[in-house]
Amino acid sequence: MLNHFCSKPLWECTQTLAAVAQGARPADVVIKGADLVNVCTAEVQPGTDVAIACGRIAYVGQADHCIGEGTRVIDAAGQVIAPGFLDGHIHVESSMMGAGEYARAVVPHGTAGIYWDPHEICNVLGLDGVKVMMEDAARTPLKAMVTTPSCVPAVPGFEDTGASVGPADIAESMTWDGVVGLGEMMNFPGVLAGTDHAHGELAETLKADKVVTGHYSIPEADRGLNAYVASGVRCCHESTRAEDALAKMRLGQYAQLRYGSAWHDLPELAHAITDHDIDTRFANLISDDTHPHTLVEDGHLDHVLRVAVQCGIPAIEAIQMMTINVATCFRMDNELGSITPGKCADIVFLDSLDALNVTRMMIDGEVVAEDGKPLFDYPRFEFPEWVTHSMHLGRTLAPEDFAVAAPEGAVDGSAVKVRAIEIVPGKVGTFETHVDLAVEDGQLASDLGQDVLKTFVFERHHETGTFGVGFAKGFGIKRGAMASTVAHDAHNLLVVGTNDADMALAANTLAECGGGMVVVADGEVLGLVELPIAGLMNDLGAAEMSEKVHAIEQTWADIGCTMPSPFMTMALIPLACLPELRLTNRGLVDCTTFQFVDLAVE
Repeated sequence: MLNHFCSKPLWECTQTLAAVAQGARPADVVIKGADLVNVCTAEVQPGTDVAIACGRIAYVGQADHCIGEGTRVIDAAGQVIAPGFLDGHIHVESSMMGAGEYARAVVPHGTAGIYWDPHEICNVLGLDGVKVMMEDAARTPLKAMVTTPSCVPAVPGFEDTGASVGPADIAESMTWDGVVGLGEMMNFPGVLAGTDHAHGELAETLKADKVVTGHYSIPEADRGLNAYVASGVRCCHESTRAEDALAKMRLGQYAQLRYGSAWHDLPELAHAITDHDIDTRFANLISDDTHPHTLVEDGHLDHVLRVAVQCGIPAIEAIQMMTINVATCFRMDNELGSITPGKCADIVFLDSLDALNVTRMMIDGEVVAEDGKPLFDYPRFEFPEWVTHSMHLGRTLAPEDFAVAAPEGAVDGSAVKVRAIEIVPGKVGTFETHVDLAVEDGQLASDLGQDVLKTFVFERHHETGTFGVGFAKGFGIKRGAMASTVAHDAHNLLVVGTNDADMALAANTLAECGGGMVVVADGEVLGLVELPIAGLMNDLGAAEMSEKVHAIEQTWADIGCTMPSPFMTMALIPLACLPELRLTNRGLVDCTTFQFVDLAVE
């Protein structure tokens, strides 16, 4: 695959690199005396030099012969160098920052490149929104490699989005400079059922000789998984059990082991490595979704690396899982993922293989970050007005809009058995549970004693007026309401709460500010994060966004919630491609049978 992400293509540099390697001309940069993590052979080569020219590696060994009058020499004695880290699956929008500010946040943590699926903004603003994000990213040294969103909507027929993407759109996007593959194929039911839409998107990607990325979220590893892999899906990040990750690797599919702000799957998935004597070449480490507070407090892939080591994965293997393994997954290991001659000079400097703290970051032979700070800057990106005005609810919501009528025939004082979405802290999956709710004045209300809350999803893209009604269990809050326009993947207006008045206030607050996340209680806004960019992002930097997110998470705690990153957990309530029960603007969806179901259990 032609790489558009190095400062110069290899074919322009071959004569220069050959000359530098032999000492016939001086290198631009020489790194001296580092302990080199060789991901090709899984060993550390002590006291190694690296010579760089044209933004690429010319020589690895003892490079005194490559040093000339104009060569910059970096003394790396006592330090470890490794290939720049690559995140094989990430949604930039989940950082709540634009791509430019995201780059400033992650590059100092050793991240050289990301394979990002911008399906969040695509669900709101279509592929034109993706182009805007790409423009912002292109100003930075971060190698931002796009996988075109495949599932807009995530599961056709079950929700309403701001846009739609089909095979013809995929074919056109594969011609864009910067697109390397297809975003996560969440519509695995369509793949297994052989639908023209799902297989049409796969076909257009494969015809373009690019990589199909996956999302196979069910614990089934026989016929269905074989069919999914046989359809060309090269990797999958949705394993939550070690046996599922191992099954994927055994079938030649890259298992992407996830550790993000809210999805802490890696400690379980690591057992696929630590409990078995296997080759780990088909394992990747990824973050998927990372909040700004995590980026500021813990880091990005360097944080995932440290967690992997804590889980018992040897440091060198863990580094392979976020460098050469990722590059090979995307068939770009001829350019990225190792410190070897000819490759892009993307190099992370670490204090040691024990602490794994990033001290310096180099991309294309340029030092772009030191001591946790980016060394690149640019003016704030100007987003078009159509990007920052995406709330089209069509009406102001009143408390009575949140009334839930009891089923016909139910009398006051009786109980109605209803389906509820039971959330699991730190996990993407939910469970369908059944609870008995009392009928009062012909209505069903939240039941704090059972930790059951009213939940609504309102369509907010085309003023259709449609909405879905359900109940959620497990948040632990005792008062107030929460609302968010970060509501995967359609990003409609999601409202969860204890009472109708606070739910209306929460919804209208977001409609007025252009989208975001809000917590209210007793008629007062306790916390608000404005996200006017597609209702998903702000143009502030990581530190400022971290402060805002930390503050609103504190308001969750104030009303009783103790789970980590609760907004990320809540935001998955509408995602109809994950088991078991979900709520979209069209209603409750059984995501094991992919059918709409009634609120009341017969």
